[in-house]
Amino acid sequence: MSNHQIHVIGGGLAGSEAAWQLAQAGIKVRLSEMRGTGEMTPAHQTDGLAELVCSNSFRSDDADKNAVGLLHQEMRRLGSLIMDRAEPAKVPAGSALAVDRDVFSDGVTRALAEHPNVEIVRERIDRLPTQGMTIVATGPLTAAALASSIGEAAGMEHLAFFDAIAPVIHFDSINMDECWMANRWDKIGPGGGEGKDYINCPMNKEQYQAFVQGLLDGEKTEFKEWEATPPYFEGCMPIEVMASRGPETLRHGPMKPMGLDNPKTGRWPYAVVQLRQDNASGTLWNMVGFQTKLKHGAQVELLRTIPGLEKAEFARLGGLHRNTFIQSPKLLDPTLRLKSAPHIRFAGQMTGCEGYVESAAIGLIAGRFAAAEILGQDLAPPPADTALGALLGHVTGNVETADYQPMNVNFGLFPTLDDVKKKQRKEAYTARARASFGRWLGEVVEPA
Repeated sequence: MSNHQIHVIGGGLAGSEAAWQLAQAGIKVRLSEMRGTGEMTPAHQTDGLAELVCSNSFRSDDADKNAVGLLHQEMRRLGSLIMDRAEPAKVPAGSALAVDRDVFSDGVTRALAEHPNVEIVRERIDRLPTQGMTIVATGPLTAAALASSIGEAAGMEHLAFFDAIAPVIHFDSINMDECWMANRWDKIGPGGGEGKDYINCPMNKEQYQAFVQGLLDGEKTEFKEWEATPPYFEGCMPIEVMASRGPETLRHGPMKPMGLDNPKTGRWPYAVVQLRQDNASGTLWNMVGFQTKLKHGAQVELLRTIPGLEKAEFARLGGLHRNTFIQSPKLLDPTLRLKSAPHIRFAGQMTGCEGYVESAAIGLIAGRFAAAEILGQDLAPPPADTALGALLGHVTGNVETADYQPMNVNFGLFPTLDDVKKKQRKEAYTARARASFGRWLGEVVEPA
């Protein structure tokens, strides 16, 4: 394919989804991805499109009571490539949607490589194009040169925060005599099963207190002077940063024991470390909520004090990387175009949405906005009371920009339903959203 109608920069979840939506609309796409040229980001390990870095989970798939589950549903109704390729890559994760990283990435890469309207080019883009319709979806690990160019075009310094990734453990190194399999409250996920998808490592009070102290005392990654006070994203907080907020913080966070009966005692332990299946074969397990910036040696030493993980072998240790995003509400119009250069749209985590699903969702709607513009159609943004509309509203709406921070989709972004009882409010939000989304979908002009 020698000509393209639109240039998508970045082959992560947002860029892949945007390219797919455009290609499905009959538009020729050039998809540029730096990985595969011999260069790599600080967090990626492969050159596969839509590679999952810090977790293999797309979080809750419950479309009745959870905002991210509702977003899953809306994306599926819009023909999302990310949701479609997640289905054959699913691994057990209770009520969450988690995938085998390699199967998922391979599926996305293959779908785009085989599409006649997509040309995947392994190249590094250092400057924003001065002309031609473009979607920038380079994500939070945007290379320095392009990040600088984005800063220039935006007329501001780009913002940054830090993100941490969790360790992954080989299953055959876990002592299952100490651990047991269970979901919290024995909840069975949407795919069925026995409600036993997580490995649970119990801790008594003394073990927990020693572990917390070890987190506080362990050797951390050192920062440069300008990195000394990193504004972490709350949804991906390093575990040792959480521990510094108080000795009981972890017991009410990623190590909470509530709803997990230890079959050896019939009671909840004092604290629990949970592991979630990371690949389809079940040979790798991810430590849930254990993002960390401890140095690797300190990680191994401390994590092997967890009951059941005394001889743990790590496929990947935790790490820390620098993320970049823009003040989207100030800089972008309601269809994600850069106000100072309307031929450029932004998508994904660069816009200040947080999470794999949210990143893909903004890529999806950016692709659809661009397709409508190319085809001479009008596409109104999805209503604010839908999950996609609420997320888009956070990115492009009239929110406070001075301290603008990345955000996961949540019901707090939706228009309120104060006249509904609190216990019924989540179902009311999702019911209203489905009706509203259906009406909007009926107005969307699909390409021939």
